[in-house]
Amino acid sequence: MSSHFSGRLGLQQRVLPNYRVPFFDLLARSCDGGMSLFAGLPRQVEEITSGKLQIANYATAKNIHLFSGPLYLCYQRGFVDWLSNWNPDVLIVEANPRYLATPSAAKWMHARGRKVIGWGLGAPQPSLSPPHFQRKWGGSKGGAWSRFVHQFDALIAYSQRGADQYAALGFPRERIFVAPNAVSPRPLSPIPSRSLKVERLAILFVGRLQARKRIDFLLRACAELNQNVRLMIVGDGPERQNLESLAKQVYPSAEFIGAKHGNELKPFFTEADLFVLPGTGGLAVQEAMSYGLPVIVAKGDGTQEDLVRESNGWQIPSDDYAALVNAMRNALSDVRRLRRMGQESYRIVSEEINLEKMVEVFVQALNSLY
Repeated sequence: MSSHFSGRLGLQQRVLPNYRVPFFDLLARSCDGGMSLFAGLPRQVEEITSGKLQIANYATAKNIHLFSGPLYLCYQRGFVDWLSNWNPDVLIVEANPRYLATPSAAKWMHARGRKVIGWGLGAPQPSLSPPHFQRKWGGSKGGAWSRFVHQFDALIAYSQRGADQYAALGFPRERIFVAPNAVSPRPLSPIPSRSLKVERLAILFVGRLQARKRIDFLLRACAELNQNVRLMIVGDGPERQNLESLAKQVYPSAEFIGAKHGNELKPFFTEADLFVLPGTGGLAVQEAMSYGLPVIVAKGDGTQEDLVRESNGWQIPSDDYAALVNAMRNALSDVRRLRRMGQESYRIVSEEINLEKMVEVFVQALNSLY
């Protein structure tokens, strides 16, 4: 299997978040004909930090944001002009029907005999979507979702769940590729050594301090466990003051470290025994696993299912406080098992889910069409 794509790649994204830069630059390095990314700016309320590419070419889209919440739509002005200038052999786009310029871009490519790949989370179950979205985007074969995905020549799913959803719409399985969502490279350092005899186990959270992260649950759970647990909360955000006030009431020993980045995070990952993300989001889980940590994460869009398994952690329903307490109590009850699960976390991100593996799948999908 070739590790390079010999053609010229165009890739569309709504925005360019900072955490995606390493992946896009690594993918660009694998494209012999070069790669250009077309992306615009986020809305201010999204608090997304935009990145800067080092290898891939970057073309700025004019994002026109329409409506908000479940009605949100985005039109990217200049999409076809960028295609005309860059002239890619293959185009990869976000497989999201809320992005209104995608059909015209796909038609432009197909009119010139070129291929288009959709990259997405899958096709959401209609019952989990807003009512107006259910009516328009019913998930059955022949429905709007099915017609939407069939404009693509291949699909790349973030997870196996997403791939199964695309296949359920009648898209050929042989043209569906699974590239598990990765934000960290393969670990280069060996797994940290941790003792089986620990007087005080350490729990770590890393991320933005936002209400949806449910750090309030984590503070209350530590108090309910009635164990001498060290809780390290690394990050900053709009909820910090509220959380510090809550901690004084329920778990005064909680440590609010503040925002740390890059190598500044290493001592906290090394000192921890368990990594916990009780709410939605959480890009740090893969980095935690690269330090040999078992993890507790809230279920989300399906990407967690490939990453967090019974062998290396616990998945809990989001907004389920009792499930969080039970998982933490279970995790901390057996240090020997905790260490085995940490070793499995390290193996998963070393061998299966990392930036290098993600790029390999993208190159495989590209070469299957070109």
